[in-house]
Amino acid sequence: MNKTFLLFLGLLLSSFFTKAQQYQINGKITDKAGEEIPFVSVFIKETTKGVSANVNGIYKIQVDKGKVVLIFKAIGYKTLEQEVEVNENITFNTSLAAENYTLNSVVIKANAEDPAYRIVRNAIKNRKNYLEEIFSYSNDVYIKGMQKLVGAPKKFFGRDIQKTLNLDTNRNGILYLSESQSKFAFMKRNKIHEEMVSSKISGRNNSFSFNKASDMQINFYENLLLENTGLSARSFVSPIADNALFYYKYKLLGTIEENGMVINKIEVFPRRKNDPVFRGIIYIADETWRLMGTDLNLTKDAGINLLDTLNISQQYIKVENTYMPSNMKFQFNGNVFGFKFEGYFISVYSNYAINPTFPKNYFTAEILKINKAVNKKDSLYWANNRPIPLTEEEKKDYIKKDSIALRMQSKPYLDSIEKVNNNFTLGKILVTSYSINNRYHKEYYTFDPIIRSVLYNTVEGLALKYGVTFRKNLEDRKFFSIRPEIRYGFANKTFTANLTNTYYYDPLKRASIGLSFGSGIFDLNNYGSMPLYSNSLNSLLYEKNFSKFYEKEFVNIYTSRELANGLQGNLYLSYNRNKTLTNHSSYKFRDVKDIEFTSNNPFTPDREDPLFPNYNALSISANLTYTIGQKYISRPDGKIYMEAKYPRISLSYRTGIKNILGSDVDYDLISAELYQERISLGLWGYTSFVLGAGKFLNNKTVYYPDFKHFRGNIALIFPPNLRKFSYLDFYLYSTDRQYFEGHLEHNFSGFFINKIPLLRKLKLEEFVGVNYLTQPLKTNYTEFYFGLSRLIFRASYGFAYDEKKKISQGFRFSYGF
Repeated sequence: MNKTFLLFLGLLLSSFFTKAQQYQINGKITDKAGEEIPFVSVFIKETTKGVSANVNGIYKIQVDKGKVVLIFKAIGYKTLEQEVEVNENITFNTSLAAENYTLNSVVIKANAEDPAYRIVRNAIKNRKNYLEEIFSYSNDVYIKGMQKLVGAPKKFFGRDIQKTLNLDTNRNGILYLSESQSKFAFMKRNKIHEEMVSSKISGRNNSFSFNKASDMQINFYENLLLENTGLSARSFVSPIADNALFYYKYKLLGTIEENGMVINKIEVFPRRKNDPVFRGIIYIADETWRLMGTDLNLTKDAGINLLDTLNISQQYIKVENTYMPSNMKFQFNGNVFGFKFEGYFISVYSNYAINPTFPKNYFTAEILKINKAVNKKDSLYWANNRPIPLTEEEKKDYIKKDSIALRMQSKPYLDSIEKVNNNFTLGKILVTSYSINNRYHKEYYTFDPIIRSVLYNTVEGLALKYGVTFRKNLEDRKFFSIRPEIRYGFANKTFTANLTNTYYYDPLKRASIGLSFGSGIFDLNNYGSMPLYSNSLNSLLYEKNFSKFYEKEFVNIYTSRELANGLQGNLYLSYNRNKTLTNHSSYKFRDVKDIEFTSNNPFTPDREDPLFPNYNALSISANLTYTIGQKYISRPDGKIYMEAKYPRISLSYRTGIKNILGSDVDYDLISAELYQERISLGLWGYTSFVLGAGKFLNNKTVYYPDFKHFRGNIALIFPPNLRKFSYLDFYLYSTDRQYFEGHLEHNFSGFFINKIPLLRKLKLEEFVGVNYLTQPLKTNYTEFYFGLSRLIFRASYGFAYDEKKKISQGFRFSYGF
């Protein structure tokens, strides 16, 4: 009995291992002239298991023992089926013949419409059906990204580029190389669930890839593509969008029969040179009018930023009764400040399941999950599982950078690096900042630059404000920081000092706690008026002391934490001793005619009347901010919020508590805010808005520093902020009663400028906006403005009205994000 059982068990195991045993087929794919064909899709027939050749035409695929039929498919080449007998690891090279698209069966009459238009109209008619054809699916996704420099200047800002970027003698080399594998699932209405299985980044063994399968999705059945990607301020029109005929011209290049289907090869190009459209080839099947492949380009003429050309190539595979992408490739090149670069991101899709059954609550706000184990896979795992073989250059890059990465973690190496980086120079301490870093112990000291620490205002005269920041990085992106800061005014002979401590203890919950205490000089408007250096220049050069100050001794305890997905809570306990200040200096570089410094009280510019008595204040503030429909990525080192499709709602409550610790204040302020940025309006650009309202439910004892303040501005140049007014005084309209404010701005993303030949190359973006405020002392205050922007720079012209009376107008310039 035992012998029979053992024999049966042996036969069973033998059968199992024979069936499960897999072998590798590898080879090279060329054209008939022997030239390599990059990124050919290789699939096992009647499955969705497949791989892709690399840029040199090399492929590898794991198959079961026995006969297997491989399908080789590439855009522009005839699909090839090859039967291979597999009893061991074998090499199987093959070649593909170029597709021969002909017009033999197509009759094109003189002056008649190109036959491509009939085909495209049918594709447009069926666009929405194919867009909504699949209710749900799942698949395996492999993503590979590579960027390399192919040319660079010898030096950039005095730094040797070859040494800095670890390039070869021709200043060429790979800058970034990463791979990832994921399990991906999709359900209608943009429900996404992705779990990363493995991750690898050259030279960064402990890092996690930022590859995301949903980023690689581009569906040409959508009307508009690549919105809010940073590639351009505009979206791009699909060649089969509902309004595509307004933007595109089409030309039928030929037809071919494949697997019983007639495939039309159609060239697409813009009606107007600078329209936001693609150029290249699309493949559409006759009768079904389904897209069968794309090979499309975006160029500078279409308005893309930074890149010269972006190629988007899609190949499809039949899955049950539909067609799904087998691979997707984004290939690009560009030149920025003499740095010539090129690269690609390619995704390979396999093991499709159409309309699978998902567990309950499978789709949540978490669109991508990455756990700690994904970057622990060894080289053997990757050799057996990556569907695109590495090129020789990529193999060398992994070996070289991974070796350097290990060396860089050693204390001797880090000490040698820090010896150079920590070198003290006058330029660092005077202009930029001086740092002392200990990367081995993850400790960093940063000393403020002197040039930003010297300031002037009429309250303190010449003043010095200096601080040092210490930061200790802990595991999993946790950290704590300590910042002592001192300030001394030479005119008012006042010394203040404070200490700020922050502990960021849970990145996954965005949780932190902090303590600050000491004394300091602060702006009367808690949002600030203008940067200290701007106020210094205005005071010294133009005799305009815009900023007003008060002195505060304080103890603050605060904490912040995510309470639920999309819901962030903040709690703030503060005890202050506030003291009014007066001017002590009238020094200026030049005396401007008919202009005098004003007092430190914005309400009595000609007299130094105290704005408020010296008082103590104990207050508690609480804030809840909720983002509707918030999606996120969870990583071992933190949580990344995605840009939300819906507005954020913020509710705040602040109360002043009287008679505890000698507190003199007694008030209650409740406020709410609704806001959203970059609401896409398609080719018309995007809109951003903020609506805010609040009321002091109790204002028995509330002094000016505790009023509700607004982000005013009366300067010509200022940092941009959607919540900022352009012409409103910094201080005069703060309130201790009720208020409502609104800000609306629309950016046309070059919709009009792009139609002006002399201006379109500048890639300027037009914007218009309105700001509104009403409160008991300033009812129906409105600003209208319009302007142009480019990157971080903006120029606008606007008008300010009090009710119907125009009270101000002029140019405004801003910079920054």
